[in-house]
Amino acid sequence: MDQHAHRHEARAARSHGTVDTEHGATANGRSRDSQRAPRPAGKAGMAERAKRIPATVSLPIVTALAFGCFTIFRTHTDGIKGGPAMLYGLAAAVVSGVLGLLVAHFQSSMITETRAIAYGALFGCSIGWVYSLGGESILKSSAFGFTMGAVMFVVALYIFRTHRVREPHGIHRPHEPHRTHRGDRDHSLPVATH
Repeated sequence: MDQHAHRHEARAARSHGTVDTEHGATANGRSRDSQRAPRPAGKAGMAERAKRIPATVSLPIVTALAFGCFTIFRTHTDGIKGGPAMLYGLAAAVVSGVLGLLVAHFQSSMITETRAIAYGALFGCSIGWVYSLGGESILKSSAFGFTMGAVMFVVALYIFRTHRVREPHGIHRPHEPHRTHRGDRDHSLPVATH
């Protein structure tokens, strides 16, 4: 009877969030933390944390920061100095970073061509806008942005086609060989007999 009462008390303790020390649990969290290995500090700690950040997050952020710096440089060459140039760079980094994160987040659900178009459109619009900050006309900036977007589309399509084996819509590369039917000696098309 005493054993049954002890089991009931242990169940009640677990259900109410108290700690049952009989099974090796401790009442305070300090002893658990002391068993963990200390985190390295400084550059080693930053390198360890950077390894856990996925590329779909880190690459758009790094690219957005570089684009913001390029925007500051481009506005400086046009004559805008100081604070306004920094605001242009900050706005460019934030907008391109958010759009880059969105494209990178949803790229796994897109087919290859759509993904390449998304990257081409983002790159073309961004470069066309920065080109216009230098005092160029809207038509010239649009043509430059369209050209750079087309180049990015071709490069992205090439990379996606040659470096991916599994696509969201099925296997892309390598192609499976066609099955031959009985009696088929070659895979040529039938010849018209008029």
